This record gives sequence, C-alpha cells and structure tokens, in this order.
Amino acid sequence: MKIVVLGGTGRIGARVVALLAERGHQAVAASRSTGVDAVAGTGLDTAFAGADVVVDATESSAWDEAGVIEFFTTATGNVLAAEERAGVGHHVALSIVGIDRNPEARGYLAGKVVQERLVAESPVPSTIVRATQFFEFLPQIADASTVDGEVRIGTALMQPVAAEAVARALAEAAEARTAGAIEVAGPERAPLAEFLRRDLSDRGDARAVVVDPAAGYFGRVVGETSLVPVKDDAVIDAVGYEEWRAAS
Repeated sequence: MKIVVLGGTGRIGARVVALLAERGHQAVAASRSTGVDAVAGTGLDTAFAGADVVVDATESSAWDEAGVIEFFTTATGNVLAAEERAGVGHHVALSIVGIDRNPEARGYLAGKVVQERLVAESPVPSTIVRATQFFEFLPQIADASTVDGEVRIGTALMQPVAAEAVARALAEAAEARTAGAIEVAGPERAPLAEFLRRDLSDRGDARAVVVDPAAGYFGRVVGETSLVPVKDDAVIDAVGYEEWRAAS
C-alpha cells in the first residue's frame, strides 16, 4: 500500500515511515521539509495521489489554546478535504488518551478535541490512535510546569509510553484500516509527579517536584484518571520507564 505519513520527519512520524517501509509498504514522509504544508494546504494533492492511507502525526507549532485550535482546525480540514479529492481510503490520526472523555478540555488538549471532531465528521473512514504521554516528553512537561525553580504539578495519574510503541500502533492501524479508536499506554501507572522525579533525578536535574492540586496539567486541573486508559482493550506496551531509560 501507499501510505502517506504527515509529520513524517518528526519524532513519531519518522518512526512510522521506517516501520511501514520495513513491512514492504510505499511509505511517504510528508512535511514542510518535503514540500507539504497542511496548514497552507500546499502539496497535499500531489502527496495523496494514489494513496491508500494517510497517517496524521503532525504536531502544532503553537502551544497556546487559540493557536493550537487554529492549527488543528485549519490543518485537519485541509488534509481531510484533500483526502476526499484523492479518494484516500482511510485516515489514521494520532491523538491523546482521555480526549474523548474531556470535551471541554483546555490548552493544547482543546486542539485535539477539535481534530477528533473533524475526523469523526469526515466521510473518510478513520482510526484514532489515542496515546498516553511519551517518556520522551517528560523533560518538556517539567519545564512547562516550573515556577520559581520548582516543578509544580497536579495529582493526575500518568501511564507514559515509549514513542516507538506509539509509532508501532500507528503503523499497525494503517495496515489494518479498521475504523474506530485505540488506546495505547505503557505498563506503569503512577502519579505524574513520580515520573517527573525519576526523570529529573536520572538527568541530574536538582529541581524539586511539588504536588499542587491547583497546578493541574499544563495549567488545567484534570481528574485523577483523565489521562490514563479506561478501556479493557487498551494496548499496553511492555517497555516501562527503566527499560526505556536504559535504551535511550
């Protein structure tokens, strides 16, 4: 199959392209560096010509709520319209665990709510792969949560997963072309504060992690289980934090 991966040169997308190529597919990496800009809508028709599946692993370049919503509204709308014109048979979107349970989500998550809604409303058959936070993203969470030299984080549980496992789930969804939603997570569930402490310690970072219920997650208070899988059929990867750290 010809499978186009939007964001195909990024953290997740590049891994998806490599996995699909190993499995014998014509995997095409599409990004601004290859002449495809989902926000501007340029290069999409050419990239999607003859494509069986499109995998959307794009990330917003903005982090403020308005900017993220604008990004996903524009980019997703352009992508889905181009897929219809090209007769693409299936769309696979990378999202975040809990989005379907948080329709009033704020911040970055609000943009993913919009993205999922647009995908669901499109006539193109689709699979949404909802992943928990990546181990690789723990440093950014710590930085975004730092106030006066302390990492202040809420009480939410987290079940982080390796980026490689997320890429594998996207590749398998592209091959299967089964409509619906999949949750992907790592094997360990614990307060986010615990994972941040482990990561900071392993990187020799002396910042203290302070649990503050009012701090929330990226400035938004979330429920204890809002960011972890709740479905019995969630895909649980075997690689935990220690194994991931040893291999990274």
